[in-house]
Amino acid sequence: MIIVNIHEAKTNLSKLLQEVMHGQEVIIAKAGVPIAVIKPIEAKKPKRIFGSMKGEIWVSDNFDDPLSDEDLDLWYNGDIFPKEK
Repeated sequence: MIIVNIHEAKTNLSKLLQEVMHGQEVIIAKAGVPIAVIKPIEAKKPKRIFGSMKGEIWVSDNFDDPLSDEDLDLWYNGDIFPKEK
């Protein structure tokens, strides 16, 4: 973090902006009291493009078929939901 007074900020703005571009925050102070902060802008997250994963995800044809008795027994009585002791 860099703290500068107003005069120094005006005189060295280009240099201070270079520091900001490298991730530093610059605080501008008046009579030793901080009045403003210059900091890097966070990069925007790219928008998700509908359909961009087409062909990348595979779903079984029977993914929503009822579970077998064995699978149901494992689901309700297996270690996934251990009975409290």
